[in-house]
Amino acid sequence: MRTKLMIALVALSAAALIAGCNTTGGGPEQPGASVEDRSAKQVDGAEVKRVTPDQNPQTALDAVKQGVLAKRSVFFDYDSYVVKDEFRPLVEAHAKFLVANPKVKILIQGNADERGSREYNLALGQKRAEALKKMLTLLGAREDQVEAVSLGEEKPRCSEASESCWAQNRRDDMLYSGEF
Repeated sequence: MRTKLMIALVALSAAALIAGCNTTGGGPEQPGASVEDRSAKQVDGAEVKRVTPDQNPQTALDAVKQGVLAKRSVFFDYDSYVVKDEFRPLVEAHAKFLVANPKVKILIQGNADERGSREYNLALGQKRAEALKKMLTLLGAREDQVEAVSLGEEKPRCSEASESCWAQNRRDDMLYSGEF
């Protein structure tokens, strides 16, 4: 008796689920989602130029050495791999440049300060580089344009044992094709 009751309940549930699905397509079609314009024209008033690195490899490097794109470091809080809001405009500018120039590639080098073990700092540097890579790809850069690697504590910008110095070493550096 109990088995028959269970079978009946399962059958009723399935029937209710199927009845709730509109598979006939009889209802009106919903409008599509809006599409964001990702054609990179300007970032903070500075024009983002499209370059063709196949014709002149130096052109892309020259373009990223000027204006907002000349800034290539994103800094992190202690023991964190969250990209701070203050760096969002910088990351957006680099993402728009990558979108406008699909043949250009970027290498993100994740860094950590000297505190912590070598293994920990390598892992933290990788998480920082991956966080920036994810942000760039979410802003439109293609996955194959962005590579993320960790240097851990091996490439310090400052070598003093102070908080201000350690803060300079907790960073991601962005290098473009031809710089790595």
